Amino acid sequence: MDYYFVEPRFIVDELRFLLILLPRMSILLSSNARIWLVRISVVACAVVSAAQQPAVPNHAQATERARQIVAKMTLDEKIAELHGIRDQEHYRFVPEIARLGIPELRVTNGPAGVGPGGAGPQKPATAWPAPIALAASWDTELAYTYGRLAAEETRSLGSNLLESPDINIARVPQGGRVFESYGEDPYLVSRLAVANIEGIQSTGIIANVKHYVANNQEANRGTINEVIAERPMREIYMPAFEASVKEAHVASLMCAYPRVNGAFNCENKPLLDGVLKGEWGFDGFVTSDFGAVHSTVPSALAGLDLELPTGIYFGGALKKAVEAGEVPIARIDEMLVRRFAKMMELGWWGPQSRPTTIPALEHGAISRQMATQGMVLLKNDAALLPLDRTKIKRVALIGPYAVRQMTGGGGSSHVIPLYSVAPVDGIDGALLQQTKITLLDGNDVQAAVAAAKAADVAILMIGDDEGEDHDHEIALPPAQDALVEAVANANPKTVIVLKSGSAVLMPWLASAHAVLEAWYPGEEDGNAVADVLFGKVNPSGKLPLTFPATVGDTLARNRDQYPGDGTTVHYSENLEVGYRAFHASGPKPLFPFGFGLSYTSFRYSDLKLVMGSDGRSATVRFGISNTGQRASAEVAQLYLSYPPISEGNEPPRQLKGFRKISVDPGETKTVELTLDARSFSYWSEASHSWVVAPGKFHLFVGGSSADTPLEATVDVR
Repeated sequence: MDYYFVEPRFIVDELRFLLILLPRMSILLSSNARIWLVRISVVACAVVSAAQQPAVPNHAQATERARQIVAKMTLDEKIAELHGIRDQEHYRFVPEIARLGIPELRVTNGPAGVGPGGAGPQKPATAWPAPIALAASWDTELAYTYGRLAAEETRSLGSNLLESPDINIARVPQGGRVFESYGEDPYLVSRLAVANIEGIQSTGIIANVKHYVANNQEANRGTINEVIAERPMREIYMPAFEASVKEAHVASLMCAYPRVNGAFNCENKPLLDGVLKGEWGFDGFVTSDFGAVHSTVPSALAGLDLELPTGIYFGGALKKAVEAGEVPIARIDEMLVRRFAKMMELGWWGPQSRPTTIPALEHGAISRQMATQGMVLLKNDAALLPLDRTKIKRVALIGPYAVRQMTGGGGSSHVIPLYSVAPVDGIDGALLQQTKITLLDGNDVQAAVAAAKAADVAILMIGDDEGEDHDHEIALPPAQDALVEAVANANPKTVIVLKSGSAVLMPWLASAHAVLEAWYPGEEDGNAVADVLFGKVNPSGKLPLTFPATVGDTLARNRDQYPGDGTTVHYSENLEVGYRAFHASGPKPLFPFGFGLSYTSFRYSDLKLVMGSDGRSATVRFGISNTGQRASAEVAQLYLSYPPISEGNEPPRQLKGFRKISVDPGETKTVELTLDARSFSYWSEASHSWVVAPGKFHLFVGGSSADTPLEATVDVR
């Protein structure tokens, strides 16, 4: 046999061709095949990037090299590197020091793609589906892809730090940034965060996980004091940050605006130097949220490493504190070594290749797939969906989000899309431009009703428009609710498409015949929604947060718990957050956590449990059968209930494992999930540590937190 050596540059050229070709091929393939093409393209991107990346030092080597460089710096140079600058040419920027080879730090916002960055006009980028839609996919491979491609675009647009992901828990659905985070469960958020960070940093871009910690409301976020007990802090609000540090080895972290138990996050020494850097061993650098610094000496001594966007506290004031002996020069050096070492590890020291142009169509095709994977089918009476285009001659497309595409939420995470697809264009394309479409914004209800009556099917697109700096009502505007009632009563074949960034109330649900939660679909809005409505893609998303039936079913029923009195908010619900509260004592939700319908059906069977030899770990196996007529993916979920605990019982159900798996009609696949000691542990306030709860755990497996046909008992030592 003959062997041939192929130069890497030829491999790279071939893979670039493959990346251009795959999205165009995907329109001819099944949904499962398209998913695999997306995964192949990610591998191809990895090979291309690997062929271009120079060798980088490991952490020990980088740290030693960084120390040598810092030793050569003057005090003025050191201070200049500890804060950002803002002028006509620079913003989100820490300057270089050419004589020492210290590179610039250029920061851009995330986490829904490349947001605002730099001093000039914001640059367009791919508007990916909102992170809450990614969370609804329950797909860690997709989260890796999301992070990787957003990072590649960060490099293309000239930055080297991406402020992403946002992993704050959706404590209340009213939170203004729920749309840009991953939902209400710490285990789900942790798994997605780790994958997303690994995707970002695989490209050499610095990930910046945020906002540490408990930035769970926008109301009074800059001043509010959150009173949180130790146990819920450790079990609900910290696990995703812990996993980001210990598993994903995130290079940087952003401290948040609020106070926690009296101290502002960016000067909270127990949380920064104590837990983050001491207990978890975080070896990266801590940046501030913009304007979240309130002091010089306390912040410097607590563990903050870089003030952004400017140097109000870490500029001249910090130099004076050093000269006065209030901040040791050793602490200044540590701040710099942490950042420099991470920049070296990720390849930012030395010559850089020229940024490449964003491949708009290729990334757009992947964005379209991501959007479809996160859509959640909430209701489908009489199998109204998927729509059969061969039986439809007239369509009424109605509503405020029928006449505009919803590419994302507002605030610092807003992305200016490279292009966008209008809902009417997506629907028209799915119908092969052979069907009459009446397009109305719904402001004239009588006209909307008339159009619905004259149509074979009415598609009604409604939703909200969330953004940073303010929380929001989970009730839709009254005009939208009235429009739904009127149109749904006018045509029994009315499909409601929700474009929301969080849970919404649905007083009209009984009148609706089909409801699809599309979230904020990103730049491919029209195509992605049409793909699901017409069955090109089978919906497989599951809710990453509970949809309550009324506002009174949320913490907003008690002002002391949310949003507080303007000064203080008490997390007195402790562990009962989201679905934990509904299972513990709450009423039945409108839709439970983990819920999502499909165009096919699944059966769970053959639960088997094998305990580990240590008596505190287990392997869980079970079968999933596709009993319907369509190939699709199912998200299998595993929940645990704990035995009695003397320090206070745990909520009745907690997610401890999940797996998204594709199954063909008539096929059965075996799923295996692993539980470790942490799965059976609670945080003990008596010992200030994780403790395995001995006794009998109850295990539940199924398709949502409220639908678990398989059960077993686990005896843990």
